[in-house]
Amino acid sequence: MRQLVTRWGKQMDPKQVRQEYPRPNLVRNSYFNLNGMWDCCISRQRQVETYDRKILVPFSPETCLSGVQRMVMPEDYLHYRREFFWDEASDRGRVLLHFGAVDQECEVSLNGAVIGRHKGGYLPFTFDVTKHVIPGKNVLSLCVVDKTELAPHARGKQKLDKNGGMSSLFYTPCSGIWKTVWMERVPQDYIKDVKFTPYYDEKKIGVTIRTNRGSGEAKLSIALCGTAVYSGMIRTDREEKILLEQVESWSPEHPTLYDVQIGYRQDLVDSYFGMRKYEVRRDKNGILRFYLNNRPFFFQGVLDQGYWPESLLTAPSDEALRYDIEKLKELGFNTIRKHIKIESERFYYHCDKIGMVVWQDMPNGGGDYNMLFVTYLPNLFNWFARGVKDHGYRLFRREDAAGRKQYNRDLAGMIRLLYNYPCIAVWTPFNEGWGQFDAAKATRRIRALDQTRLVNEACGWFDQKGGDIYSIHNYMKKLRIKPQKERVVALTEYGGYAYPAEGHLACEKEFGYRAYRSSAKLTAGYERLCERDIFPNIKRGLSAAIYTQTSDIEEEINGIMTYDRAIVKLGEEQVKRLNRKLYRIFESLT
Repeated sequence: MRQLVTRWGKQMDPKQVRQEYPRPNLVRNSYFNLNGMWDCCISRQRQVETYDRKILVPFSPETCLSGVQRMVMPEDYLHYRREFFWDEASDRGRVLLHFGAVDQECEVSLNGAVIGRHKGGYLPFTFDVTKHVIPGKNVLSLCVVDKTELAPHARGKQKLDKNGGMSSLFYTPCSGIWKTVWMERVPQDYIKDVKFTPYYDEKKIGVTIRTNRGSGEAKLSIALCGTAVYSGMIRTDREEKILLEQVESWSPEHPTLYDVQIGYRQDLVDSYFGMRKYEVRRDKNGILRFYLNNRPFFFQGVLDQGYWPESLLTAPSDEALRYDIEKLKELGFNTIRKHIKIESERFYYHCDKIGMVVWQDMPNGGGDYNMLFVTYLPNLFNWFARGVKDHGYRLFRREDAAGRKQYNRDLAGMIRLLYNYPCIAVWTPFNEGWGQFDAAKATRRIRALDQTRLVNEACGWFDQKGGDIYSIHNYMKKLRIKPQKERVVALTEYGGYAYPAEGHLACEKEFGYRAYRSSAKLTAGYERLCERDIFPNIKRGLSAAIYTQTSDIEEEINGIMTYDRAIVKLGEEQVKRLNRKLYRIFESLT
């Protein structure tokens, strides 16, 4: 594989890597970033005394930016160590240690004492280390195990064994720390989290402030564009509904956000929320459509997998993370389908600020998939896949009961983590049968946790007839749809047109669903696809279209941009014009 590097990777300062505050929805002044150079060792031993290399955290050892560029195998133990100094004089209250994500299982020690363990590679976790941190030098260490597809944990597109058909759909795996590590001081009594639920038609925001001390009172202040709109005391550990005299809606066209400050005893945090409403209802012709803020809305989107050539799952910088969103918005798209990956919270914050709707996938897991069953047959015979029930755990490689329980914990954790970000419109528990099981139960769990968003129960095929969306993946043939009686019709994957931009290819092998040899021919093919498959089907009920994909990734060269983000391969003005035409057609019909 040829090593590509984006401009952000080239400009990165290892002494100032990913320093931005990692949790935009709950911000404190206390922030001690632990990214940077750590000691590292990859060994077959669970205990080590010698660390033989350095690693740049938060980049996985498989990446160029980490400085290691070595694959962690299932039988390996990945060891980390970092020294840091703690100032006793300024130490008050409690000390919390946060990990954005560590893939897949880890044991964490501080000054020789084990402080906790974690399973699952996509979600953050926190330890209270007040009793373990000492004045002066401290030593933080981790022991990580990552078995990728040999364990039932969520893994997304990561794959060790890239042999066999459709192998180009999977990418180099990542191990260990791949999101920011940080610490903060909090008072003895502190705010653990806050939950915002918009009651759009009531002109109210539901606020739930959860503390480490149970019920009490907190001061809540809300401002809009710098002007105070509410200030008062509310009870903690239960939902309080606050009436907003004037509601400013959040939408891609007007991404208006309310600023929030919460004071609880000695603790003070900043946050924000957006007022929006996602739903399904019938348009003036009786066809089921998506609605945003009580108006018909077409989700015109792009499949986005969040991979980078020099850093894989971790964006090389916050600016790089923001660039993809801004470029897609500039091209006229209003939606990103975040494909089987949970991004850093900064991603969703940027979507909130920029005005980009997100469809959020749950990363897939389970055993190594039978690709004949979950990919080849459904692509060829869609009717076959839609008739298969998903409680056959063996067919879907979900025999491991502990793995199924872990999936449900991770699904709930993802929803709790991202609940406050107004950009998220849709939850997708399963994609194309990869580790799918009991999808109807997953939908019920999602609805119990979040009634403000829609559910795409089984994206692509193996339809269990639940959720809000009748999902279609279509790469092979002309599309002709018809309205559904109970769900909105959405083309949740299509296109995937390939163009190998010389000098910007990571692999010799090239994969796409149709190949072109110039930007002009690629753009012409994309325009024909829109005119043939997208525009005519809007009047038949099509209400969302998700094009594959934002950028090339390794062997896949079907991106709108090259893998290194150096070139936009589709003609930008033509894409803008086609998106404007789509919105005009949709508006005229609804």
